[in-house]
Formats: sequence, structure tokens, C-alpha cells
Amino acid sequence: MPVLRREVARLALRAVRWQAVGEVPERGVLVGAPHTSNWDWVLTLLLGWTYGIDIKLLVKQELFVGPLGWLLRRTGAVELDRKNPSATIKTMLAESEGDAPWLIGIAAEGTRSRGEYWKSGFYRIAQQTGLPITLAFLDVPSRTVGWGPTFHPTGDVKADMDVLRAFYADKTGFNPEDFTPPRLREEGPALEA
Repeated sequence: MPVLRREVARLALRAVRWQAVGEVPERGVLVGAPHTSNWDWVLTLLLGWTYGIDIKLLVKQELFVGPLGWLLRRTGAVELDRKNPSATIKTMLAESEGDAPWLIGIAAEGTRSRGEYWKSGFYRIAQQTGLPITLAFLDVPSRTVGWGPTFHPTGDVKADMDVLRAFYADKTGFNPEDFTPPRLREEGPALEA
């Protein structure tokens, strides 16, 4: 099945004239941005399948109903109980033992609409588990979806987020006006330009 899935993903990307790029990450917390459309999920899924990577995308449990719930489960999404997220993470980590590439995927922007801050769950998970953070992206003008840098958080939230800001500065989503620039509440209020 993984070989068939890889070929289907490659053909699908080629059919829509998108290309997958970047170094294959091993294990970690995946942050994908810009997140301004439901197509982001489809492209990220195809990216993972192209490289043979199992992405366990955390999705709020309220979405796991009817046909959508079935589809989410079949594509590797994991129900996140937002009242007890640590239990979900612990279960995922216990199931992830082995050498196969594996990523916990999080839409750090939290919504497809423009907001003020990103959700800090990806950062806390990486710090608490010792897993590195892998940046994934899509860029509509270049029709590229791919893997960016992987790094371990240093604990200096501002410096670590500066890495994300620099990386995502030239990436454009499907609806650019809805992109929330990378900033966590933990950094304090945004400075006015």
C-alpha cells in the first residue's frame, strides 16, 4: 500500500502541476503554513505520501463525524480531545516506536482565517517530548509544497519563532490575506510597524 500511495501522490501532484521539494524529515512535530485553505491539508497529505512519511495530523475531535470522520481517519488524522491533549500525545508517542519516518502534524495557525497569534501547542509538544520541529510549507505562486528546516527548540521562544518568521516570509498561501504571521502569545504583544 505505501508504494501505491506514493505513486498516486506523485501522479496527483504532477497532474495539478505542483512539485514536492525538500529533505525527508525523520521524526518530529510538523508545523505547516501558510494555512489559509482546505487545499493545504490535501497538499500536505500528498507531500507526506510522496516521501513515504506517516503524518499524524491532530484534528479537533468534533470534526470526526459521518463521512468526514471516516475520511480523516483513513488519511491518518488523529482525534484531539482539546480538554486533555496530553493523553492524545502520549498515546501517539507510544504507538510511534520504531524507525519509520513519523510526524505529529499541527496547523499552528489554528484557523484558515487571519488571527493575531499562532497556537503554541507545537512548541510545547516539541519541548516536552524532545522531538524536533520540522517546518512544512506550500507556496501557491511557485506551485511548490515541501519540507523546510528541522530544528530543536532552544527555549528562547522569540529566537525560535524568528526562525519560523524568516522561513515563512516568502511563502504565499491560497488566500494570502488570511495568513497569520508566526507569533506566539508567549512572545508578548506584537510591535507596531
